[in-house]
Amino acid sequence: MSFTGTTDKCKACDKTVYVVDMLTLEGIPYHKNCFRCSHCKGYLTMNTYSSMDGVLYCKPHFEQLFKESGNFSKNFQTAKSSDKQNETNKAPNRLSSMFSGTLDKCSVCSKTVYPLEKMTLEGECYHKNCFRCAHAGCHLTHSSYAALDGVLYCRHHFQQLFMEKGNYHHVLQSANHKKNVTPEPAEPAAEGDEEPPKPEESDSEEHTEEKPQNEA
Repeated sequence: MSFTGTTDKCKACDKTVYVVDMLTLEGIPYHKNCFRCSHCKGYLTMNTYSSMDGVLYCKPHFEQLFKESGNFSKNFQTAKSSDKQNETNKAPNRLSSMFSGTLDKCSVCSKTVYPLEKMTLEGECYHKNCFRCAHAGCHLTHSSYAALDGVLYCRHHFQQLFMEKGNYHHVLQSANHKKNVTPEPAEPAAEGDEEPPKPEESDSEEHTEEKPQNEA
């Protein structure tokens, strides 16, 4: 009998990854030794990696490659078409699908994703409507996204944000700020605060009506 725990394949070398030697990033397993920058082959960590079209880079070379060309059309590698198809068509085995098929959570809104509205990218699940640029909210495709520290951007706005200051530090700060911002429960409270003045106006009207009675 085979178990899914022993069939995980390293994204880089496509060989089996065992738990002791496994490093998981954005839902994708790697051998610790395979988790490297595709440009300089230097080792990466969770805090030093960048990703473009599913290809890993260290942050210094990611920034350098971008500065050399000023866009994503040159220097940056692209994932193999076969790899993209494997990621988009990746499906759990029968046993896991029976128990966890409806437990997939969207990486953006953390709500359940069902097959009809599911989009898979780099091992992460998204609602089709949630697969958007973190900066502008525009819809993304498998060929139009960029990722930095797990945050998705469209290439156009990622390039624009990068060129504003020549680095991506402020991009990360703005993305982290958006993540930490909680939904605004203050709006209902604000609406409730607007109601008290109404009875005050009615009270003033009553006083004005009483004055003529006292004069009489």
